[in-house]
Amino acid sequence: MVGLGRMGSNMVRRLHRDGHTCVGYDVTEAAVAAIEAEGISGARTPQQLIDALAAPRNIWLMVPAALVDQTIATFAPLLDVGDTLIDGGNSWYRDDVDRSGPLKQRGIHFLDVGTSGGVFGLERGYCLMIGGDTAAVQRLAPIFDSLAPGFDAAPTRTLGREGEPDTAERGWLHCGESGAGHFVKMVHNGIEYGLMAAYAEGLNVLANANIGATDRLKDAETAPLTHPQYYQYELDLPAIAEVWRRGSVVASWLLDLTANALLADPKLEGFSGNVSDSGEGRWTVAAAIDEGVPMPV
Repeated sequence: MVGLGRMGSNMVRRLHRDGHTCVGYDVTEAAVAAIEAEGISGARTPQQLIDALAAPRNIWLMVPAALVDQTIATFAPLLDVGDTLIDGGNSWYRDDVDRSGPLKQRGIHFLDVGTSGGVFGLERGYCLMIGGDTAAVQRLAPIFDSLAPGFDAAPTRTLGREGEPDTAERGWLHCGESGAGHFVKMVHNGIEYGLMAAYAEGLNVLANANIGATDRLKDAETAPLTHPQYYQYELDLPAIAEVWRRGSVVASWLLDLTANALLADPKLEGFSGNVSDSGEGRWTVAAAIDEGVPMPV
C-alpha cells in the first residue's frame, strides 16, 4: 500500500486482519511507524517496498489524484513483467486510459479501482468499482473480497437474484476495461453530491419553518411573508433525521451520517459550509454533456 492516509492506512489494516501479507509505504515516517506498531510491515523507500514483495507484485496506490503520475513514474521502473499497479484514488478515468497503454507495453498490469467507504471502511468494508484487464482482476479477487463489505452488507437480496452471490453482491465489480472503474466511481460521486444537496435543501426548509413567528424586515428588498400563520413550527431537526432513518424511502447511509451530525451539533455551527472540489462532480457533468444526457441535478 503506497499512501497511508485516512483511506490507505485503514485499507491495509483491513487486509492485514483478514490474513494478507501487506507492506505499507508513505513519505511520512509517522504513518509508516503507526502501521508497524500494529504488526504490519513498513517500508521507508520505494525500493525497500519492492524488495519486500514476492513476484508477481501488487502495488496499490492510495494517493491524491494529482500525485498519481509522479508515483507511477517512481514505481514503474522498479517493477517486472506480470506485476500490477492499482490506482485506488479518485483519478479522472481518461487518465487511466492514457496510463494503461505504456504500462501494458512493459508487461505491467494497471487497474483503476474506484473505492467508496471513506474513513468508516475499516469496519464496514469498501465498495469497489474496478477497471482493467481480466487476468489481473481475477488474480486479485481475494484482495477485493477482503476489502469489500460482503454479501451481508445489504439487508435483503435483490428480487430475482439466486444462487451463489456474484462479486457485485459481495461488494466489488469488474466494470470493464481501463478507466471503467473510475468512470463508475465518478458518476457515483456525482449522485452522492446530488443526494447531499437534496438533504441540505430539504432540511433548510424545515429549519426555517418558524419564519412566521419572527420579525422580518419591512423594506423594498425583502418580500413580505403573506401568510405567516402557516410558518409557526419549531421543528426538531435531529429527531426528524432520526425518524427518517426508520422505514422512510429517503433512508440511506448519508442520512445516517446526517443524523449523527445533527445530534452532535443541531445548528451545524462546526461546519464551514464549504467543500473542496476534488473533480468528480465536474467530470460527471462533462461526461453527461459529451453523451448528450440531461443532468439537471
